Amino acid sequence: MPLKVIVVGAGIAGLCAAVALRQAGHSVEIYEKSKFAAEIGAALSLSPNGVCVLRSLGFSFEKARARQMMVWESVDGTTLKQLSRLDFEHAEEEYGAPFMAVHRVDLHKELLRLALQDGNGKGKGLEPATLELGAPVVNLSTEEGIVELEDGSKHKADLIVAADGLHSVVRSVALKQEAKPSSSGLSAFRFLVSTDRLKGDPSLSNLLEWKAPGVTILADMSDTVNERHAVWYDCQGGEVQNFVGIHPTHSGVDGVQSRIAAEVKESMLQEFSHFHPDILKIFRLSEEVKCWPLFIHDPIPNWGYGKVLLIGDAAHPMLPFGGQGSNQAIEDGGALGYLLQGVENAAAVPARLALFDKVRRNRASRVQTLSKVRSGREKEIEQELQRYADIADSTVPGSFPERISHDFGFNVLGRCEEVLVHA
Repeated sequence: MPLKVIVVGAGIAGLCAAVALRQAGHSVEIYEKSKFAAEIGAALSLSPNGVCVLRSLGFSFEKARARQMMVWESVDGTTLKQLSRLDFEHAEEEYGAPFMAVHRVDLHKELLRLALQDGNGKGKGLEPATLELGAPVVNLSTEEGIVELEDGSKHKADLIVAADGLHSVVRSVALKQEAKPSSSGLSAFRFLVSTDRLKGDPSLSNLLEWKAPGVTILADMSDTVNERHAVWYDCQGGEVQNFVGIHPTHSGVDGVQSRIAAEVKESMLQEFSHFHPDILKIFRLSEEVKCWPLFIHDPIPNWGYGKVLLIGDAAHPMLPFGGQGSNQAIEDGGALGYLLQGVENAAAVPARLALFDKVRRNRASRVQTLSKVRSGREKEIEQELQRYADIADSTVPGSFPERISHDFGFNVLGRCEEVLVHA
């Protein structure tokens, strides 16, 4: 008999878990607090470790208009002189999958299709997950596996998967307190620009030709005290250019996302005013610039509470350095579905969740810790990383290439198979 699983939250983590659990043969109900189950925002990177999981779920990268990224390069933001470069042309052979980029909305739509539609492929013949919108969870019983919605209704399950994000209500109830973040001292501007707008300007068209096909980090080499850089890559089949501008948080700017768009844009232009003129020209083309302060969240010691399991940002929110936030959410969902394959008795769930903890918690905690520093500064947190080593005193990433190997080269489904064999 299939397990009854409630997934709280219809973001990337929740939908990946729903798809994987559905394909494992279980009955899945998703409760999403918003009225519209559509992600907003900009693009994100899909590293090989995440791509491998999505492939296993039957995800269509073509429908999601994903772009393969061949390079990760750093350049001087003022002169555009190349500082370093890693090639990912052969990522398929080296890591088992390519390095890609996708718009968050396109990723979300494809995951919704896999979760909710009969369709063809891996979901065929399996009961679709159900999705209820405008259904915030306000309380729950971790031991009985019951969630209470805002409308007063109560729903029981063999397993509650808490994927309700950074400000997780389920985590607060399970922990009996809110996990307090600390300020990173940094904020991030985000915006998108149509590729056609750049092609319409000769100097920007030349800049597009100059740019390597992948991630370009525009580093501020003139400021040796403050962290400031921009990240640039494309998405949606190359039709859209995605930008993120990391910069020091200034007094009064913490709430900049709530300010009017013109003020946010002007703040960004001032922050990066010394960058190359062509880069500033692109920044001036931006519309709907958003800005968020970035916070550090330390790993929590436990993701499981009775019949409740935390995943995604509810379990391990992280900074954007390394681009692993979404990929770790994808790993969570894929691993959970894989480890619950063949489980037909609720009594067997705790043992499988213990295996999930073995596969995921130290791994995600290392990535979460690495997310606090940009490339090249891995040595600064080496001792902290050792706390989450799978084996005491084992090697942890100490350089950017080692970090890439650690993040990209992890086969979470293979690891799940290993722990099942030895269980």
